[in-house]
Amino acid sequence: MRSGLIAQKLGMTRIYTEEGTQVPVTVLKVDYCQVVAQKTKEKHGYTAVQLGVGAPKIKRLSKAERGHFAAAKVEPKRKLQEFRVSPENTIPVGAEITVDHFVPGQFVDVTGTTIGKGFAGGMKRWNFSGLRATHGVSVSHRSIGSTGNRQDPGKVFKNKKMPGHLGAETVTTLNIVVVKTDKERGLILVRGAVPGVKGGWVSVRDAVKRKLPDGAPKPGAFKVLPEAAPAKVEG
Repeated sequence: MRSGLIAQKLGMTRIYTEEGTQVPVTVLKVDYCQVVAQKTKEKHGYTAVQLGVGAPKIKRLSKAERGHFAAAKVEPKRKLQEFRVSPENTIPVGAEITVDHFVPGQFVDVTGTTIGKGFAGGMKRWNFSGLRATHGVSVSHRSIGSTGNRQDPGKVFKNKKMPGHLGAETVTTLNIVVVKTDKERGLILVRGAVPGVKGGWVSVRDAVKRKLPDGAPKPGAFKVLPEAAPAKVEG
């Protein structure tokens, strides 16, 4: 099990194959995705690496967060996320993971937060058909209709599909193909759409339902940066 990485969704575009076929792709930007901490079986009960991306406002960091980054001797990060890894696939603290961590043709799973749409009715939220457009129906064409039963059981069951909050939830899209990677610009192009808004953070990891290709680097593709003094985060 290898580590994943954190990327930023830039949007969608298309590319063309040598045969002239167009392929819709989502462009993911990987910018300075750095290992902040390691979790070990002996100390924490499991093996994982904690990654961080983005530059936060220093004044918004708590004292504990500042100490966490200072102990790791890395710059403060805006977003942190853990990835479970095998003991042999741990990556040293301070290393920067690059986009060639994934190879073209590989299947990956992408997790993101869907677009929030607020309060939505049953037709938009659950694809209900609504009531008839005629034959005595007036005003309430988009209502969901009856939600209960007769005297028995005389109630509405829990988890009944009804109007309510739509979107803004964590969703994982499985088995997306990596079409192309651009190491110089830090871009990963994956086929199709991924959850989230433009500019939102997504996590990309090896597909759990597909075999890892032979060309994938282990423990991963990264570059170890020279050890530097911890960033000044007192302000």
